[in-house]
Amino acid sequence: MSVQSGIGIRSFFIMAKTVSDPHACTLDKIISLCKRRGFVYQASEIYGGQAGAWDYGPLGVEFKRNIQNAWWHYMTQLHDDVVGLDSAIFQHHKTWEASGHVAHFSDPMIDCTECKARFRADQLIEEFVSNHPETNPGKPVDTMTHEEMKAFIDANINCPTCGSKERKYTAVREFNLMFKTYQGPVADDSHLIYLRPETCQGIFTDFKNIVQSNRMKIPFGVAQVGKSFRNEIIFKNFIFRTCEFEQMEMEYFCKPGTDDEIFQNWRKERWNFYLKYGIAEKNLQWHHHDKLAHYAKDAYDIQYNFPIGFEEIEGIHNRTDFDLSQHTKTSGKDMDYMDQDDGNNKYTPYVIETSAGLNRNFLAFLCEAYEEQNVGSDGKEDYRTVLHLHPKLAPITVAVLPLMKKDGLAEKAQELRHALKEDFVTDYDQSGTVGKRYRRQDEVGTPFCVTVDYDTITKDSANYDTVTVRNRDTMEQQRVKISELTGYIHNEIKQWNL
Repeated sequence: MSVQSGIGIRSFFIMAKTVSDPHACTLDKIISLCKRRGFVYQASEIYGGQAGAWDYGPLGVEFKRNIQNAWWHYMTQLHDDVVGLDSAIFQHHKTWEASGHVAHFSDPMIDCTECKARFRADQLIEEFVSNHPETNPGKPVDTMTHEEMKAFIDANINCPTCGSKERKYTAVREFNLMFKTYQGPVADDSHLIYLRPETCQGIFTDFKNIVQSNRMKIPFGVAQVGKSFRNEIIFKNFIFRTCEFEQMEMEYFCKPGTDDEIFQNWRKERWNFYLKYGIAEKNLQWHHHDKLAHYAKDAYDIQYNFPIGFEEIEGIHNRTDFDLSQHTKTSGKDMDYMDQDDGNNKYTPYVIETSAGLNRNFLAFLCEAYEEQNVGSDGKEDYRTVLHLHPKLAPITVAVLPLMKKDGLAEKAQELRHALKEDFVTDYDQSGTVGKRYRRQDEVGTPFCVTVDYDTITKDSANYDTVTVRNRDTMEQQRVKISELTGYIHNEIKQWNL
């Protein structure tokens, strides 16, 4: 294994909590399931792996796309005042000067001088304090100066990598997180270009285009899903922190003075999204930012209770008029809005941002759904691994299973699967007993298993042209006419949360 991949493998177990219940969800189990069942693989694994990079397999890409589609549906289809955009990854380099990323987009970094391991100073302190609550810096970590961070680390924290008690660390310094390169054959400042660290700046630079081309009136929002890139100091906890990730962001433009109410409304909306798709409210919490980013008036994170503890899955920010004002100043182009409903009053809109990590949502929904459930009877233990995913998120909606491979059952099952493909993502499995096939589908979260048996094809049977439909969560089975099967499944999905 390469040195680089070794750092990645080691680091994503750093924050794992000690779990006494052998059947509890752990990060190790999620990683194993993802590899074994085709959700996530380590990138470039045949070369030892690439730290901070992951490939999404056949089931993973379906699951990730379903989360994205659910977010898009919730944000645009259910909100008449939100439209979509797909802006370029490469933006003019002055975009990032205007946004403040060139000057401010950095993390505090510290190195162990003995083993050369590198850490984010703030996270090093947070992890230490979480394990030693009796020792704390007396103030929120994100409000500490570099000197205060260094003093606390020197006084308390042995190197997590080499274990040195000498605590020989470098000074804390800022590390800019943007990847930069040059466009074209000449490597000079005029050809400088960055991989975008966030998707939202494309929304701001296209603000006037969207207003004019779509006749948008304040207040309105612009939603976007896309890849972003950050040169993180350290990668850890599987897909939680990576250098390449996808964001689901929405920027809501509003009149100054209305921003506080709209901010609170979007907090409620985003919280309800996670409840709608199966996250238990007890596993969510709000985190208010003590130290605000340079652009923010107010900021909250929605945090999910991962096996590693509560961590951010989405941020809601009041960005004020910072971004549009900065782009006006840097580009020389007027980004004001003329409000015809307010006597042609001109102003720079305020922006309320919702910014969710698609990869972190992926991990959160997996952890929430994972269960090792004892389905044994008569006092006997029999555990099944099941993902209780919402049907709209599950990578496979319907699995079609012939009771036997022979006597025309397999052919009938394939015919039925073909008919269902137009409406659902399907799977077909004829290997092993039906019970084992149910277990395989439970493990990947398939909500419905349809079994074709001899009654299905026997004309003299009272159940001719019917199939059994098994519910993943209740494990109950119901006979359904083939002619009514598509409608039955649609209705079951629609009623799932009721």
